[in-house]
Amino acid sequence: MATKKTPAGKTPPKSQAAEDLKALFEDGLKDIYWAEKALTKALPKMAKNASSEELKSALTNHLEVTKTQVQRLEQVFELMGKKAQAKKCDAMDGLIKEGEGIIEETEIGAVRDAGIIGACQKVEHYEIATYGTLRTWSRALGEAEITTILEETLAEEKEADVTLTIVAESAVNADALEADEEEENEEEETNSSSKKSSKGSSKSAAPKKSGKSGSSKSKK
Repeated sequence: MATKKTPAGKTPPKSQAAEDLKALFEDGLKDIYWAEKALTKALPKMAKNASSEELKSALTNHLEVTKTQVQRLEQVFELMGKKAQAKKCDAMDGLIKEGEGIIEETEIGAVRDAGIIGACQKVEHYEIATYGTLRTWSRALGEAEITTILEETLAEEKEADVTLTIVAESAVNADALEADEEEENEEEETNSSSKKSSKGSSKSAAPKKSGKSGSSKSKK
């Protein structure tokens, strides 16, 4: 993003400051536009790998919301007289990869569901911060219609975050803890059985002591 530099110690003219903020705003739009489009591809995979029906439903519903948000961003670009353009968002790319890593490292079940929720909430928090910032900048730039559009999306992201928290606290987290406890008990039982088996093997393998010789001592 190219902006004019102001000599040190001097405040940029108001018109230049506005142009710089506008350029920053447009750059942020490109960033979140890429992020939302990437999520339309990531959310179906998350839903497919979840076991909780509530979580599947929440992710599927938010996928449709995300598609609408992409359209809203295209509307914002149009209102600014710009062509919709995406710029790779490294932050979102990293968050999506983190979610994919959780799926690869866990088996399907409550623990994976808890991990998916955590990854998705990180995404929501990033989006809430981004849309909140863009909303504030658009308001400062006097873009009332754009501000209203961004506020609508911001409200949806906050609602999605609350929904994920409800899903986690209603069952998923408790189920994940129960699954961990069952796994620990199974490991303890396996270790205990292995020790007993090892002791039994040691006893059976021990050589028998030979008895005293039955021959009488020779007389002198």
